[in-house]
Amino acid sequence: MLQSVYDQLLAWCREHDFAGHDPFDALNSRLFQATPLANSRTARLVWTQLLKRSPADLRSVALVPVERNSKGIALFALAQLATYRRLQNEESEQQARNLLAMLLSMRVEGCSGAAWGYNFDWQSRNFFAPRGTPTIVPTAFAARALIEATRAFRNKSERENKSKGQRPRSDHRGGVAPFPTCSSDDEYLSVARSVCDFILRDLPRTVDTEKELCFSYTPNSNTRIYNASLLAAEVLGSVGQLTNDAALCHEAERATRYVVNQQQSDGSWTYGTEPNQSWIDSFHTAYILFSLKRINVACSLGEEFQPALRRGLSYWKETFFLADGWPKYYHDDAYPADAHAAASAIVTLLECRDLDETSTTMAQQIASWTISNLRDNHGYFYYQRRRFYTVRKPYMRWTQAWMLYALARLLEDAPS
Repeated sequence: MLQSVYDQLLAWCREHDFAGHDPFDALNSRLFQATPLANSRTARLVWTQLLKRSPADLRSVALVPVERNSKGIALFALAQLATYRRLQNEESEQQARNLLAMLLSMRVEGCSGAAWGYNFDWQSRNFFAPRGTPTIVPTAFAARALIEATRAFRNKSERENKSKGQRPRSDHRGGVAPFPTCSSDDEYLSVARSVCDFILRDLPRTVDTEKELCFSYTPNSNTRIYNASLLAAEVLGSVGQLTNDAALCHEAERATRYVVNQQQSDGSWTYGTEPNQSWIDSFHTAYILFSLKRINVACSLGEEFQPALRRGLSYWKETFFLADGWPKYYHDDAYPADAHAAASAIVTLLECRDLDETSTTMAQQIASWTISNLRDNHGYFYYQRRRFYTVRKPYMRWTQAWMLYALARLLEDAPS
């Protein structure tokens, strides 16, 4: 069943050329941009929430164009890389490389290193980011895709060399080189390393002490958002592991320590430090857990940070899911059931499955519930099930890309 669901969703996304609307693209509205309200912070917030929360889809009326989103493309690439690792065939490799090429073409210019942004103006509660502003979240997911591509195709090169009787290339310490031999795969790692320059040189440091470090969300803001700073740390740690760069791992360690020290006594994290960022939700918690797991492995930091990961994982699993796999958005309300929360949960549970033997079964249960309750007969997934109605809008980045990534990981990890 999973394979059929995956194939139908992938076909639907290809049919739409991986482009679509987004819950936060309201400010792309040609109607709204033609009014003086486009210059008002309050109006931008209200307009964004109006289109996001409306039971009916108002985007056609508001003249919001259908576009690709860089984070969405990164998630599609991650899904195809999981498929390549599973199938090991030329077709899946080429599909992954095509999406990676698309992702590389969407980089933002003018930064100290490679970076990506959103395809819409974004008015948050704390800052405004015009369309194309480089931000850490899409940048970190792009880097994750490039890092996973480096590892996947490095393994392919090593297998091919072994089959030809060639010895693996060695690094300066006499070990096997931690990067692939072919030039295109070197480019993936080179761009991922360039992302570290963007993080270290362009992102303001809202906390910077001997022991702790917090990166802001964008070059033009001074926010302290836990999952965003930890995504930056994940990039630094993962690239540091691949390139044997202890300095990158040291910065990742400081940034991780800051987030770990903000964990609450029950194991949770709020979204950020400001009073209007005090909510707790499932998918941002999942981001923290996923990044923390990868950083611990990449930089061998488990001795210090593993207890926080276990506490956070336990709190999250006990708080955000009902017995049948229903994925809650917030910690204190069953509604809405959100496909993004479901997909990010599946990916995070599989990433942390060695910490809890029930994680894989729970991931399968969440997938089963989501397929039964939020999937359309045409193969795509709905946005949310709310208390009195279901929002059937097929958001491309928020829902379809995440679900394809989750399904690909489930198929990859399924017993043969």
